[in-house]
Amino acid sequence: MKLHHVIESQQFTVPTLMELFNLADSMEHIVARGGTGDYSNRIMALLFYEHSTRTRFSFESAMARLGGKILATESANQFSSVMHGETLEDTVRVVNNYSDVIVIRHNEVGGAARAAAVSSIPVINAGDGKGGQHPTQALLDLYTIHREIKTIDGVRIAMVGNLADGRTVRSLAYLLGKFDRVKLYFIAPKALQMKQDIIDYLQHHEVWFTEEEDLRKIINEVDVVYMTRLEPVQREGVDPTHFYMDGPLMRYLPKKSIVMHPLPRANEISPEVDADPRAAYFRQTRNGILVRMALLASVLEG
Repeated sequence: MKLHHVIESQQFTVPTLMELFNLADSMEHIVARGGTGDYSNRIMALLFYEHSTRTRFSFESAMARLGGKILATESANQFSSVMHGETLEDTVRVVNNYSDVIVIRHNEVGGAARAAAVSSIPVINAGDGKGGQHPTQALLDLYTIHREIKTIDGVRIAMVGNLADGRTVRSLAYLLGKFDRVKLYFIAPKALQMKQDIIDYLQHHEVWFTEEEDLRKIINEVDVVYMTRLEPVQREGVDPTHFYMDGPLMRYLPKKSIVMHPLPRANEISPEVDADPRAAYFRQTRNGILVRMALLASVLEG
């Protein structure tokens, strides 16, 4: 498998995804033995124009376990050069001289694509803008489904919360649309339902989906419940029980189903759910290291 830039979910084919997942499986053995020195001569630069904990630490952990070196900033928009008017493109051209791969989180939709357009080294999109994409999160989410449910074809998944702006659910919808017999249940207030570009994509690829406003209506029909946050202002005038997972509702979730969340969570999943073996969100974070190790190895070898 050869990859260069990782910018959007649409760029992946099913064979490439399966090859990536096989490579991620092999990374588990590397983690178990304490890492490798195979990439000790490689440097990863993290350019984060938005704050992050999980994604940044996950990439740093992945590169460290591969033996590579890390240049990191969580406040790239506060660089003196940026404050003095340097463009994203110029920053990327300069960082090309300092590293072998750039992982970027940008505050504007399309920021990662702009970076890739001027970069001679691989660029990996770690999230761009409100309502943009977060392809590496979607890849680790799909990998989690692959490991937990044992299949992606035919999976039934409920996506819950702010779907209009959620870059994780948008990216995951693109990936799921590549598989057979998938069913997507979009559970959100009307104003926060999935945007038309995703709807058009799913209709073009003849992917089954439905829109609902209450998770309780379909809880017993799905293999995966993918929870996301609703901000306080988005919950005004909305019945919070329609978008909330707790112990009583878990009783209606099929025994072999799972609950996922990209994290951080606010108050959409009760802590009592954590002890249930179907709560997969912390296992997701571990899977993220394996997938990001596989991605870094692929682009550095590409």
